[in-house]
Amino acid sequence: MLPGSAARRLTPLFVALAALAAAAVPSPESHFGHPMGADRTVLDWDRVVSYFQALERSSDRIRVKELGKSTQGRPFLAVTIAAPSTLRNLDRYAWIQKKLADPRITPEAEAEKLIVEGKAVVLITCSIHSTELASTQTAIEFAYRLLTEDTPRVRAILDNTIFLLAPSLNPDGVDLVARWYRKTLGTPFEGTSPPELYQKYVGHDNNRDWYFFTQAETRLTVAQLHNVWHPQIVYDVHQQGPFGSRMFVPPWMDPIEPNIDPILVQECNSIGAGIAVDLTAEGKTGVVMNALYDLWSPSRHYQAYHGGLRILTESASARLATSITVRPGEIEPSAQGYLPRERSWNYLQPWMGGEWRLRDIVGYQLIAMESVLYQAATRREDLLRNFYRIGRRAVARTSPWAFVIPTAQRDPAATAKLIETLAFGQVEIEKAAQAFEAGGKKYGAGAWVIPMQQPYSSFAKTLLERQSYPDLRLYPGGPPKRPYDVTAHTLPLLMGVQVDAIGAPVAVPLAPISGELPSKPSPLSVAARIGLYKSFVPSVDEGWTRWVLEQFRVPYRSASNSDILPGNLRRRFDVMIFPDQSAEVIAKGYRAGEMPDEYTGGLGEKGAEALKRFVLDGGTLVFLNRSTSYAIATLGLNLRPVAADDYYSPGSLLNVSLDPKSPLTRDLSAEIAIWSEASPAWEVPQGSPARVVARYPRSGILASGWLLGEKYLAGKAALIDYPLGAGRIILFGMRPQYRGQSYQTFKLLFNALQLSAHTG
Repeated sequence: MLPGSAARRLTPLFVALAALAAAAVPSPESHFGHPMGADRTVLDWDRVVSYFQALERSSDRIRVKELGKSTQGRPFLAVTIAAPSTLRNLDRYAWIQKKLADPRITPEAEAEKLIVEGKAVVLITCSIHSTELASTQTAIEFAYRLLTEDTPRVRAILDNTIFLLAPSLNPDGVDLVARWYRKTLGTPFEGTSPPELYQKYVGHDNNRDWYFFTQAETRLTVAQLHNVWHPQIVYDVHQQGPFGSRMFVPPWMDPIEPNIDPILVQECNSIGAGIAVDLTAEGKTGVVMNALYDLWSPSRHYQAYHGGLRILTESASARLATSITVRPGEIEPSAQGYLPRERSWNYLQPWMGGEWRLRDIVGYQLIAMESVLYQAATRREDLLRNFYRIGRRAVARTSPWAFVIPTAQRDPAATAKLIETLAFGQVEIEKAAQAFEAGGKKYGAGAWVIPMQQPYSSFAKTLLERQSYPDLRLYPGGPPKRPYDVTAHTLPLLMGVQVDAIGAPVAVPLAPISGELPSKPSPLSVAARIGLYKSFVPSVDEGWTRWVLEQFRVPYRSASNSDILPGNLRRRFDVMIFPDQSAEVIAKGYRAGEMPDEYTGGLGEKGAEALKRFVLDGGTLVFLNRSTSYAIATLGLNLRPVAADDYYSPGSLLNVSLDPKSPLTRDLSAEIAIWSEASPAWEVPQGSPARVVARYPRSGILASGWLLGEKYLAGKAALIDYPLGAGRIILFGMRPQYRGQSYQTFKLLFNALQLSAHTG
């Protein structure tokens, strides 16, 4: 240690050197030509990439890595920020995380030593929804601050955490939104959302992909960040509507998915409340907690089943990068879990209107990012110790003892996909070396066994068991509390794979699987000329349909209004698919004045006539879920829809019986579960030519999730084959290709296409 006088003489030198180092780091404004959050500014992804590369060249606190390519071929970045000494030893810290993640290989005494040495790992992910564009700009400014500031909070963050940053989980959408914003800048349409999905296939559903891993961006994030670093905290930065709170932070609203460890939920509560404290201390109003968003569906988060906690913030939006003025009367009078116009324990300082800008969003997010990381830094050992404890609780699970997947399956390809999905999520799967009996059932040699005594048993359990969503009410005896998202996620039912839970250990040798994971699905041979309707109003279901068709290598052509309105469809198509979309959107599209003229309008009367002539001439029309109401209204079908207000299925799996004589049910069991999400059902009047292909049972309709008004669905039709002229109309009261997961009902859709090829 230097004598006091020498230290005092060197201090100015150190300050000067630190200032020089900071000056060498390019500021966001010098690179982009404007401060982050400036009005009417959007970013191009290549400039974001080049900025982080410039930061890496200028600072020893940052590493930048391209994990791979996005869906459309853009660089997919991960940024690591920490103290230089930490960055020099990243392999060591990754090894510590791996050791703490699996208590079976790490005794408690060793774990305690690693906890003292380790760092809290925090992953922050930005702009997965690309119209929520602020967070990429926030990430840039926050990274710059961590590299240039020398404050106690920044030093604590750098010394005690490893900060992983994904500047965008959807680089393609960053550019798509930027192009659209610039195109409409200065027009009446400035600040509107683009008339196409901002992720090529799944649009807004790209953050509903965290257990089936369909998209390239999801797979890169899980494989190279989650599964390598096992972060203790993942903070997912989002935006919400402009007429309520300025920012949501946890605690979450009920319900909490029961397989999430209570330690994680309490940590979410604590860190979310800490963010609220820091925002309030900085004079930010309109902060709400314990409202709006629940913690139920694993499709929105991966880490909660892998020992880490999920923080979500939702900031109020502007019109993309264009400021708005909210009048007090425009503030919503009510919202789920709070009243935006009134003070309450979870909404202490209401925001009652005023100007709201992109910079305001960035400002709130900067505070939240620093808060999360500083809390992680100051509670580093607690987070690591609890991470280890959560793993210990997982490997001690005894109920059930295991899940078993028999080798004899109706669909081996779907079975292989289920196993691959679990394995990608780091679930350990073993094979039985010989036949055995469990729970009164006999299983052959080679059966797959998934013991629950493993670190990620919660992930396997939540995906393999049936869900029982609680019947929550707004008040005792009152109306139901609407779920934030879907209520079921039982993969065996979605995929048509038999999976059994067993309660006791089995005395059979087990060996880990290896080299058995499947490749892409086999191509489906369909000779029909397929058209897929694509409205200017983006439909996530249309994107999922494209994705499924392409995965099975089924040729198709997108068909817009301009393809349908001229008529003569039989010359070009044998079958036309209409994805889940409302009848009004199909008929009218965007109204004049809502979007530039070239994106307005729907099929109208002329399009309806063209479709009717198409089916009369021998074509097949396939309507999915809500689009069936368009078919019934415009094509004059003799069916009686069940009143939508009589029942409520907010994303559940429901049991149906199939007509074994219908060509649509080929290769399917007599009873299956279908995906029901605001899905229609019908009564077939006497004299109607409709043939019921799938019908709800008289009782026991709910298979997984939540269903109100079951009696109104009893005995009603869920899939109809309706002949008309020389052709047919097939009405799906379901989403048969739901989020690329429902392998069992894929067959219903594919059979419809093959049937169309045969009749065409």
